[in-house]
Amino acid sequence: MRTVSIQVPDSVLGVPPKDPDDFVREMRLAAAAKWYELGELSQGRAAEVAGVTRAEFLAALAQFKVSAFQYTAEELDREARTRD
Repeated sequence: MRTVSIQVPDSVLGVPPKDPDDFVREMRLAAAAKWYELGELSQGRAAEVAGVTRAEFLAALAQFKVSAFQYTAEELDREARTRD
């Protein structure tokens, strides 16, 4: 595993400041959710990036208002038509 460090302004941690470890967990989860939403990661890989179980990741998707399904409307339509 690789360690990556970033610098953020103190103001990003909020008032009162969040614990840096909590901030990192939230940032990993937010990044994983966005990359999942963009179709760049599977659910399993996104959960791994976020450092949570797949079930926890699915719950977090709901908090971020991200669909757990990675299908476009066209794909869903095509799937529905092939099942008839």
